[in-house]
Amino acid sequence: MACEHWGSKEYADRLSAYLDGELDPAEARALGAHLRECAACAANALEQVQMKRSVQLAGKRYSPRPEFRNRIAKAASTSSKRRPKSSWQWQILAVPALAVLIISLAVNFYGGRESARRQHVYSELADLHVSALASATPVDVVSTDRHTVKPWFQGKIPFSFNLPELQGTDFTLLGGRVTYLAQTPGAHLIYQVRKHEISVFIFQDRAFEARTLEHGGEGTASAPSGPVSALSFNVENWTQNGLRYFVLGDVGANDIEALSKLLHDAH
Repeated sequence: MACEHWGSKEYADRLSAYLDGELDPAEARALGAHLRECAACAANALEQVQMKRSVQLAGKRYSPRPEFRNRIAKAASTSSKRRPKSSWQWQILAVPALAVLIISLAVNFYGGRESARRQHVYSELADLHVSALASATPVDVVSTDRHTVKPWFQGKIPFSFNLPELQGTDFTLLGGRVTYLAQTPGAHLIYQVRKHEISVFIFQDRAFEARTLEHGGEGTASAPSGPVSALSFNVENWTQNGLRYFVLGDVGANDIEALSKLLHDAH
């Protein structure tokens, strides 16, 4: 059955603004509640998220960093003000200048590729988050008890993890499910805070090219260093005991940071 809002330009504009994080908090909460109840609108939202992800990755894949563009512009401006030099002087100066240019191009190219890969991972996680919430069964094990949810994963994923005690906090554990990212199995836990859902993804760290994710290298533990924004969601990630944690949701950075600290301190 089609939603009564379907086809309305005003509603389409509001949904686009919601996915871009441009609605005021009251409107965002109201629309978020509607998406959790309406499968048609949730599917439409997922389609738009996927489209935004594709456009964002395509636009950033080969885009030079602003610092690189500024450095080239400054070098060109400085060179135009200098007096012409003799042929042999220019050749001597051109060799190190060319080397610097090549190094700069390489750094920015590989830096851009790493940024694109990082954004790709975040985009995939955003898709998993939206897909789960749009599903009639967002979790396979339904429980607020960490001692029920954690054992459920035994034998289903190749690792174990600890979950925090939530008594006295604003967070509630709703349950969990097995998920896959780049054919890698992991745990997908869903928490709730003030009627907003937050996804927690846990994978083995060796399954990732960890250098593309900012928080340390492979096998290196790192604490949460502060959420970043990706596709209208706030995201935090860190490594701990050989596992890679991701916390993602359309809540404020303070909530993402608070839940991340609880998870980090549970070990």
